[in-house]
Amino acid sequence: MRTGPVIAGTAVAVLVVGGIAVVAGGDFLRAGAAGSAQSPPAPAASPGRPDPAARRELNPAARRYLDAVAARDADALAAAFAPDGLVVDLGREIRGRDAIRRWAADEVIGGVYELLGSTPRAGGVSMLVRFQPGGVGGFRANYHFDITDGLITQATLEYA
Repeated sequence: MRTGPVIAGTAVAVLVVGGIAVVAGGDFLRAGAAGSAQSPPAPAASPGRPDPAARRELNPAARRYLDAVAARDADALAAAFAPDGLVVDLGREIRGRDAIRRWAADEVIGGVYELLGSTPRAGGVSMLVRFQPGGVGGFRANYHFDITDGLITQATLEYA
């Protein structure tokens, strides 16, 4: 069982206190919420206290993905991907915008994301998120997006 985030191919500093990984950054996303890009950064990030700076610095393709979920728009989420884009979700492979749109409509749209941190890496970005399907409950996940020409070519979703 993993006790902290794993972000492949990236140098990340994570402080683990009492089994809880502390990662700076984030932004709480909810449909209809005002963007936080204008908000001043939080004084210090801690679990449950997002840092709006992470959202401002997020790769635009990853931001479009999160914005589409907040807007409850499966079409916009699919448009963040390359035409032959791939989502690897719990070992399932969902390939192409039409399949990604159906997957998003069935499993993602209606949920709420909290961006806990993001780390740029060669060819993409890795994010630590908290996802609440249907806006309730929730879990942490590591999302690794490969990005080419401003579009997500592969999203590998790993759940903590």
